[in-house]
Formats: sequence, C-alpha cells, structure tokens
Amino acid sequence: MGESDMKGCLCIHGFTGAPFEVEPLVRHLKEETDWMIKAPTLPGHGDVPSLKGIQFTQWIAHAENELRDLMNECEEVYIIGFSMGGLIAAYLASEYQVEKLVLLSAAAYYLNPRQMLLDVKELITDTIRGNGANSEIYIRYRKKVLETPLAAALEFRKLVRYIRPILDKITIPVLIVQGECDGIVPIKSAQYLYERIPSDQKELCFLPCSKHLVCHGEDFPMLIDVIESFLITQDRMSLK
Repeated sequence: MGESDMKGCLCIHGFTGAPFEVEPLVRHLKEETDWMIKAPTLPGHGDVPSLKGIQFTQWIAHAENELRDLMNECEEVYIIGFSMGGLIAAYLASEYQVEKLVLLSAAAYYLNPRQMLLDVKELITDTIRGNGANSEIYIRYRKKVLETPLAAALEFRKLVRYIRPILDKITIPVLIVQGECDGIVPIKSAQYLYERIPSDQKELCFLPCSKHLVCHGEDFPMLIDVIESFLITQDRMSLK
C-alpha cells in the first residue's frame, strides 16, 4: 500500500459500456472528496466498442492493473462496479486488500440484450436527470446491442461463471444497490449477491424508480446519499 493517507476509488463500467455509465457518480465524488478516482475503459469497450477477439480475462487484468496503480498511491482504496463491472469489482475485492466494495446493478445473472434496448428507449421519454443526454445514451446502447459480437456475449457469460464461486471469499464491507425497475439485471441478482457474500457489514439498497443505469436515473440523489453514507460518513470523513 502507498505511504500517504490518500483514499482512492476505482469505478468499473459495464459490458459493452464505457465510463459514461458511472460518470455522474464519478463527477460528484470528484467534487465532494479529495480522493484519487479512476474510471478506466475496459479492453474493447468505449464509445466505439471493438469487442471481437477480446477475452473476459483481459477485462479483469485491465481492472487489476488499474487497482494496483491506485494501491501504490493510496492508503485506502474503494471499488465501485456497475453491471458487469460489479462482478469484476467483486473479484478484485476477493483478491486484494481493499477497504470497501460498492456493487451497482451488478450482473450475477446473464444480461438480456433486447430488454437493454427497451430500457434505454424508455429512458429517453422518462423525466430524469440530464434530458439532453438521453438520446445520446439511447444511440450508444442501440448501436452496442445491435453490434455486440456473439463471441463477446459468450465471454460475458464465462465471466459470470468464473466469478460467482469466489463471492464467498469477500469479507470486506459491501453495499449492493439495485434499481427496482431494472429489466436487464433482475432484482434476484442483488438478492443473490447479498446472500452469497459473507461480509459482516453488508447493505442492500433498492432504488424504487431506477432502471439499469442507476447513475442516470431519477433516484440519483438517493444513490448519492447511500454511497456517501457507506463510503464517507461511516468513516467520519468530512467532505472538503
């Protein structure tokens, strides 16, 4: 671990996604804390995904390298994972001495691509935060759902099968957040994670109006409250 008392936070996006999925949360944490925050783009992902030939182990290895860099710089490190990124975050939390784990819409079950498209289509007409960005998000998701190679979807399934058995190795404090209106990752995924992870300190939070993209949903203020309470208030860390 690093020499300083700096805190670090690694934020991992989802399958076929990009850091924009967690960007509102990252922006808030940057404004409210002095943490070192990383939100990397996983191999083959980004604004123009190129997933052909990428194996799930490359996604894990990339996140692992980012975590090691943070741990070299920071005394305490938190990991936040969204959707598939939640599984990768869970794996890292089982292997490394990080302080806390936050799982957002974590995909312990296989995703439903058609539902993903419907969810995002509805996002445009919903009254939610950042109306101007909604159509842009839909365009991104439509493109990625239509163009995701079958081989990449199979790599995602391999990742789920690989990481599920290690959930019982996680003993650090964990916060599990799930949108109740999520049609992509079912509510049973959050319940499964809560039951499987043996941590003494674990919290399960349902956002009543949120679909899959919890960082872009109308429950965002509630999401911020529970994450701040879990990561900041409980450590008695004052906001800068």
